[in-house]
Amino acid sequence: MTTTDSLRSSVWGTETFYDKWVAAQGIPVKAGYAVEDLNSVEVKAWAKKGGKGCFVILEGAEGMADSYVCEIPPGGNLKPQRHLFEEMIYVLSGSGATTLWWNGKEKQTFEWQAGSLFAPPLNVWHQHFNGQGDRPVRYLAVTSAPLMLNLIHDEDFIFGNDFAFTRRYPGEADYFSASKGKLHPGGIWESNFVADVRNMKLCDRKDRGAGGQTIMLELSDNTMCAHIAEFPVGTYKKAHRHGPAAHVVLLSGEGFSLMWADGQPRIKVPWRAGSMFVPPNRWFHQHFNVGPTPARYLALRWNSRKHPMGKAYKTDEDVKTGGDQIEYPDQDPEIDKLFEAELHKRGLVSRMP
Repeated sequence: MTTTDSLRSSVWGTETFYDKWVAAQGIPVKAGYAVEDLNSVEVKAWAKKGGKGCFVILEGAEGMADSYVCEIPPGGNLKPQRHLFEEMIYVLSGSGATTLWWNGKEKQTFEWQAGSLFAPPLNVWHQHFNGQGDRPVRYLAVTSAPLMLNLIHDEDFIFGNDFAFTRRYPGEADYFSASKGKLHPGGIWESNFVADVRNMKLCDRKDRGAGGQTIMLELSDNTMCAHIAEFPVGTYKKAHRHGPAAHVVLLSGEGFSLMWADGQPRIKVPWRAGSMFVPPNRWFHQHFNVGPTPARYLALRWNSRKHPMGKAYKTDEDVKTGGDQIEYPDQDPEIDKLFEAELHKRGLVSRMP
């Protein structure tokens, strides 16, 4: 710890405004590099939401974003919410509906199910309802709350502001229609609601290797965005790196990922459907499918193409020419040996060229 850090610690402590806000919520906090299964993390009563919740604040988020798991009781609903941070919601299980409104404006309701992805527009009132009477709904949310709470350090301003961002959400009746969307060049789908990311049609993307497919998702005119990727049985993707806070949620398949800072030992993260991990800033990471079915994941992250923020990483360009991707011939030979060994355990063979 430097002298400056020591002085800060002795005078003000080391907790950020966001850290204190999280502690005040009184729900569990899951930390580390990864979560084995979002469907089974412990949730407890969350007074602010009116349901149950658990924060999932992983190392790779680095204060730029967070995530939480929230549960809505059978036949119940959460409290109305609005806030000055962006939020993307992926429904882990169950079905229900969300109602949105500006003060004094007509309310709008849309339905969702397990696999749905949507983003309540910035600072709009919204309320989630469980449409099932016999079991809870569980969803994952990735938000920009740490950034906004630490920047403003005023909870009332974040949660009690009346400003209406009508350019983001004019209030059209079909704003959250699953059929309303536009495919832009480069495999970018602009929409406000995806009915089921687990079965959404993807586009070929050869530059990432392994015969994979992907699609970029622009949601609710946000700066945060998402993408879906899938790669075949017996294959793995090229290693690449980018900025922090990309929350990778496994939708299907079985495998593992390697994460490492340049020149440092690799961390192995096993995964299956329901797992989540967040590669730290500028750490290389590489995904391996060692299961009997294609592997698909959803990445909830920063750096929308429509509203970019910060550095644009060259994740499809060779590190030897200034990019952020390691080509197969240049990777450590031990990586392929590890992949082959994991396949052998399961009676499978590599389909890598």
